[in-house]
Amino acid sequence: MKHFDPELLQTLVAFAETGTLAQAAVIVGRTPSAITAQMQRLEDMAGVALLQANGRGRTLTEAGDQMLHHARHILAAQNEAWMSLKGTIADSRIRIGMTQDFADNTFSSLLKSFARLNPRVRFDLHIGRTAELAQDYQVGKVDLLMAMRQDPAPDEIAVIRKSMQWLCCETGLVSSAEEVPLALLDPPCSFRDAALQALEKQNTRYTIAATSSSLAGLWTAVRAGIAVTLRTPCWTGDDVVQAPVSLGLPKMKETEFSIRVREDADEPILRLGTLLAESQREK
Repeated sequence: MKHFDPELLQTLVAFAETGTLAQAAVIVGRTPSAITAQMQRLEDMAGVALLQANGRGRTLTEAGDQMLHHARHILAAQNEAWMSLKGTIADSRIRIGMTQDFADNTFSSLLKSFARLNPRVRFDLHIGRTAELAQDYQVGKVDLLMAMRQDPAPDEIAVIRKSMQWLCCETGLVSSAEEVPLALLDPPCSFRDAALQALEKQNTRYTIAATSSSLAGLWTAVRAGIAVTLRTPCWTGDDVVQAPVSLGLPKMKETEFSIRVREDADEPILRLGTLLAESQREK
C-alpha cells in the first residue's frame, strides 16, 4: 500500500492556497527548489502529473485537483489527531499590527492559507492607524508590523511602494462647487497631510466636507458622493474609482509602507512577514 508523505501533501495544499511555488515555499518554510523537488516526488508517487504550465506560472491538473481534495482531508485528520493528543496550547503566537489598507484587501486570504497549514499558531490582530501601531510595536505589543514607513529601520524586511490617488464615487460628486470637497481622517494622518499640502502647493481651493476617526466613515462620505479623498489604489472598487481629471487635482507621488519583524521573533513570525512581503511585490 502506498502512503503519501504528509509534508508533500502540505506542499500541494500550500501551492493551491497561494497560487505560486514561491509563496508555497515561504508557508512551509522551504526553499523554492526544495518545493519543486517535493512536487516532483508527489507526482512520482501518484503516477500522474499534478501541475501544468499556465503562462509563466503553473496550475493544478484535473488529477491535481483530485489529489488536493484528498490531501486536505488527510491533513485535517492528522491535525485533529494531533490536537486531541496534545491539547490546544499554541506552539507560538503571532501579534500582528496592520493598517486597514491591507487588512481589508489582501491579508485575510493570505492569513487563511497560513493558518490552515500552521494550525497550532495563534494570532493577535491589531488593526489601526500607523501612529498607534508604531507605538505598540515599540513597546513590544506587536511582533509583525505593516504600516506607513516613518523612517528606515534595521528590522525592516520589506519596503512596499504604493501610488497615492484621488478617489471618489463612481457616479461623481453630488454637487459642483468651486472648492474641492474633501473627506479626511482626523489627525494625525499622513494621507491627510499629503492631500492638504499638495492642494495648497497647487493653489487649489478646497473645503473639508467630511472628517472621521475611521476609514469606515471616510468611505461612507466618498460613496455618498459628497467628497473625494486621497488613498492608495487598493481602495478602488465597490463604487469607488479614481477621481476624474476634470477636477484638476494635483498628481501625487508614491508613499511607502514597511514590513517590520522584531529581531527576537520566532520563525513562524518571520515566515508570515516574508509571505506578506512576497504577496505585495506581485501587485
